[in-house]
Amino acid sequence: MARGLLLGGAIAALLATAFPAQASSSSSPIFTDPPPDKIVIKVATVNGSGCPQGTAAVAVSPDNTAFTVTYSDYLAQVGGGADPTAFRKNCQLNLNVHVPGGFTYAIASADYRGFASLQRGASSTQKASYYFQGSPDTASRTHPFSGPYEDNWQATDETDWAQLVWAPCGELRNFNINTELRVSKGTSPANSTSFMTMDSTDGDISTVYHLAWKECPEK
Repeated sequence: MARGLLLGGAIAALLATAFPAQASSSSSPIFTDPPPDKIVIKVATVNGSGCPQGTAAVAVSPDNTAFTVTYSDYLAQVGGGADPTAFRKNCQLNLNVHVPGGFTYAIASADYRGFASLQRGASSTQKASYYFQGSPDTASRTHPFSGPYEDNWQATDETDWAQLVWAPCGELRNFNINTELRVSKGTSPANSTSFMTMDSTDGDISTVYHLAWKECPEK
């Protein structure tokens, strides 16, 4: 496996994906600048077997168009003496997101990266769901992988403008992101090991969430 691939997976580009308030439901809206004031994201709680305390960190891009979540101990595996419960790992992030006055935001897309080693007959999935505190609307995406596989992996969740779930204007609602890695032994050899991670041997993998913006209506 090339070192360049590992490094490429560990360095995520922060792309500007802010949309204007008057954008239509087209899947290709015109890009524009995000609000000039800073967005502040604080981690309220982090829970899950994939992100033990101190192993997940959140950072906001300087131009307010994205934020990254970096994991250092996110590994699901089966076989090879692995714990029977290690086939599934998850991480629930509860975030306090403070946005500039008069604006609201939604998650337009999310980029996930990691490494997978799957034996022939084995399989794995990466899943993520997103919702605002107190809201019945939940967006969920799943990406499957099949063995044999021995390489970096990447998955992107994208949402059309018309389907975006926006934070309520004028209200502070925590934003929840629940991710999951799951590995299945399937028909792979009994003594084989398969695993999937959201990190790499050369450095942590950053998951990037791209933000869409629009102005709130005047009261």
